[in-house]
Amino acid sequence: MYDKCLNFIIFFFESFVWFVRINDIFAATLFIMKTQYNQFKAMLAVSKGSLRAIFRSPSAVVFSIGFPLIFILVFGFLGGEGGGINLKVFLDKQSDTLNPVYGAVKNIPGLKFINKPENEVKEDLEKGRITAILTISKTNNPSAPYNISIKSSEAVSPQNISVLRQIIQSVISGINKNMFPENATIAVISNDIEKIPGRIYRTIDFILPGQLGFSLLSSGVFGVAFLFFNLRQQLVLKRFFATPIKRGYIITGEAISRVLFQLLTAIIIVGIGTLAFKFTLVHGLITFAEILVLSFIALVVFMGFGFIVSGLAKSESTIPPLANIITLPQFLLAGTFFSIEAFPSWLQPLCKILPLTHFNTAMRNIAFEGASLVSCWKEIGVLMIWGIIVYAIAVKTFKWE
Repeated sequence: MYDKCLNFIIFFFESFVWFVRINDIFAATLFIMKTQYNQFKAMLAVSKGSLRAIFRSPSAVVFSIGFPLIFILVFGFLGGEGGGINLKVFLDKQSDTLNPVYGAVKNIPGLKFINKPENEVKEDLEKGRITAILTISKTNNPSAPYNISIKSSEAVSPQNISVLRQIIQSVISGINKNMFPENATIAVISNDIEKIPGRIYRTIDFILPGQLGFSLLSSGVFGVAFLFFNLRQQLVLKRFFATPIKRGYIITGEAISRVLFQLLTAIIIVGIGTLAFKFTLVHGLITFAEILVLSFIALVVFMGFGFIVSGLAKSESTIPPLANIITLPQFLLAGTFFSIEAFPSWLQPLCKILPLTHFNTAMRNIAFEGASLVSCWKEIGVLMIWGIIVYAIAVKTFKWE
């Protein structure tokens, strides 16, 4: 009898304990249901975790920071004032255009004569957009009927001026062999090259913007594609669905981590280029801030390509080929390593369509020429048009499972 009473008391006590526990769980559930879930804090938690994962990934660090820095170091050590590639020239309006020298020079491939108002030409010359202004004038010397003078600026590479002189001199020599006796010449190039003040143009001023674009495009496409494909394959996204966080906040949280990492990359690349190789930042910190804003806009657009690739990829091995279809043409054709004007004229319109081309152009205009974000509205507008198109496709192709 005693044992039965004791067992009953123990059973009653255990039942009471379980009732209290169930009641607490029920009360906690009601409290959670009544309390609004903080989506913003959850998004920041996702960003924090993703950012840690990026820094722990050797491939992400190497592709985003390592490769661009290697290119910057190589080209930076190759020379401080090289890199002017375009041989654009302007013929002064007072020049004689009926002389044989001009007739021969204007047909030389790689030497482009531009036609602009003189005030715009002077501005272009100060900023290094054109190589020189040529003036061809008649003289009273029968042994040298024409004199050619060259006007350039400090923003133009001395190597380009030297190449221009060699081209003109070779043309003069060819004409002399056919038309003039041994001791006479059709024209003489003035030894004194007039130089107007301008910023010194270095190799790094052309290379660094291209390498920053290289880094942003690589991270935006490859980084996002591999990230979301792996999250989907490892059922991480599916586990996220069991939490109260909404889908949009999941995407935003992951995107924030990628943006923060790449902006840090941009700071490192621009900082090393400026301190070690005198990369030009015309307005100092203002120019630097505008570069970061431009990088942010471009990165958001490039990440859209990554979402498309992650949605189309059937396996992890198919990601690199799909990503290379997007990135490789832009690396080669968008002015990353050399000017797009080095390509044939029939290929240049295609180059000018690519989004990376417009980032590189805007970046160089802001950094070296002192342009503002507002004055680069055409390039930014094209980037945003690409963004609308890319994300419209990404919405259709992106998969959660």
